[in-house]
Amino acid sequence: MLATTLFLLLTLLALSLPVAGALGVLGLLLDQLYASMPLTLALGEVAWSSSKDFLLVAIPMFVMLGEILLRAGVAERMYGAMVKWMSWIPGGLMHSNIGACTLFAATSGSSVATAATVGTVALPLVERYGYNERLFLGTLAAGGTLGILIPPSINLIIYAVLTDTSIPKLYLAGIVPGLAMAASFMGLVAALCMLRPGWGGQRAHFSWAERFASLVHLLPPIGIFLVVVGSIYAGLATPTEAAALGVVAALGLAWAYGRLSLRMLREVFENSMRTTAMVMLIIVAAYFLNFVISAIGLTAMLTGFISGLGLSKFQTLLVVVLFYLVLGCFMETLSMMITTIPIVAPVMFALGFDPVWFGIVLVILIEMALITPPVGLNLFVVQSLRERGSLNDVMAGSAPFVVAMLAMILLLALFPGIAMWLPGVIG
Repeated sequence: MLATTLFLLLTLLALSLPVAGALGVLGLLLDQLYASMPLTLALGEVAWSSSKDFLLVAIPMFVMLGEILLRAGVAERMYGAMVKWMSWIPGGLMHSNIGACTLFAATSGSSVATAATVGTVALPLVERYGYNERLFLGTLAAGGTLGILIPPSINLIIYAVLTDTSIPKLYLAGIVPGLAMAASFMGLVAALCMLRPGWGGQRAHFSWAERFASLVHLLPPIGIFLVVVGSIYAGLATPTEAAALGVVAALGLAWAYGRLSLRMLREVFENSMRTTAMVMLIIVAAYFLNFVISAIGLTAMLTGFISGLGLSKFQTLLVVVLFYLVLGCFMETLSMMITTIPIVAPVMFALGFDPVWFGIVLVILIEMALITPPVGLNLFVVQSLRERGSLNDVMAGSAPFVVAMLAMILLLALFPGIAMWLPGVIG
C-alpha cells in the first residue's frame, strides 16, 4: 500500500498536474483501490471542516500585506539602505540581499514573496558590479526562505492549526533561529568571498552621512513588524486581527509614498485572491488525502513502522530530517506540510519533542525544500526574474545554504534553547 501510494504521488507530480489536483486525484485513487466504503461522500464535510478555522483568515491578510508592500516601493528603499550599510563586507551586495530578505520576512509571511520582491530590486546589479552570478542568485533564493521562519509566517500558522500549537509561542521561537540563520548565511558568503575574492564584485563606497540618511528607509518594515507581532504580545489583537492591522499599516505606507491608487488596489486584490485560492485548494485537497490515508489504515501502518524500528529519540529525528530532505525534492512545501504533519508530529511528540521546538525544526526543513531541485519554488522564482541562463546556476548557488540549514538543525538539536529561550522568557 505504501509503495503504491508513493508511486502514484510521484507519477501525478511527474505529469505536471497542479499540486492541489495531484493530491486530490491521489485521494480519489486510494479511495477506489483500498477503501471499504466510498470515502468521497465525506468530501463536502472535509472541505468545510478544513477551511472554517478562524486562524486561516490570516493567510489572505498576510498575502495582501506582502502585495501592498511590494507595490508601495518599500523594497527598493529598504534595499538601497542595506546596500549603503553592508557594501564594505566581503560579498558586498550579497549581504544586502540577505539583510533585505530578513527585514522583508518580518513583514511578509511568504518565502516566495520575499524572494520575488528582493530579487526584482537586486538582480539588475549583478553584472554592474561584477559579482559571481551563481552565488548572488543563491543568496536571493536562500534569503527568501527566511520568509517562513521569521514571524509573521503563513507556514507557522498552518503548523499551529494542524497541531493545535500556540501561534504566539511559535512566532517567538522563530525569531532567534531566523536571525541566526540570516547571520550564518552572511558568514558563509563572507567566507566564500574571502577564499575567492573575485566572487565579491566591486565594492560600492558611501559616506557616513549617506548611511545615516538611509536609516529612515529601514523604519517602515520594522514598524510593520512591531504593529503585527507587537499587537499580539501586547494582548491587543489575535494573530488574525494582527494581520489585518498590518494590512492597514501597509496601506498607510502606500499612501505616504504616493503609490496608493485604484489600479494598485485592483492588482493587490487580484493577486491576493489568486494566491489565497491556490493555498486553500491545496489545504482542502491535502485534508481529503489525509482523511483517505487515515481511513484505509496507511497512517497507522506508517506510525507502527516508525515505532517498530526501535530507534532512539534523536535517531528518529535524523530519519525525519532525511525523510523531508528527500520529499522536498518532489513536493511543494505547503502540500508537504499538510500531508505529513498529521503523521509525523504525533510520533515526535510521543518521543518527548516539544511541539513549539519541533515546529521550528520542521519549518527549517520546509525552507530547504524551497531551494532543493527539482521542485524548489524559490529556485524557479529567482530564475523567472532572471529571464536567461539555466536553472542549474540557481541550484548551484543555493547548495551551500542547504548545508547551513542542516547545521542550524544540528544546533537546535544540541541546544534547544536557541528556539525555546524567548518563549520561556516572554511566554
